[in-house]
Amino acid sequence: MESKKNIVYADPDISDLIPGFLENRQKEIQTISEALIRKEYETIRIIGHSMKGYGAGYGFDEISDIGAAMEKAAEKADTQGIQQEFIRLETYLKNVQVVYK
Repeated sequence: MESKKNIVYADPDISDLIPGFLENRQKEIQTISEALIRKEYETIRIIGHSMKGYGAGYGFDEISDIGAAMEKAAEKADTQGIQQEFIRLETYLKNVQVVYK
């Protein structure tokens, strides 16, 4: 079964910023994974809060939604909720396709 692509329509004026933005989200996956193992919920909360704030600004509303959910889960030390959003982020990033228009 082929995964569906997550199409994001981004402003061409920020096209030079998008690759770095997405690369940083990949780095956050590693940080979240390590923080989850160590039960560092505050680290995860901060990352979620940041994603919530900047995702939509780059045209990635889904990243903002994931960040908001991850922040809430981390505030409650909800490991299962964090893992769910972690998988959602990982899947989203693997399938995102940026279209500039």
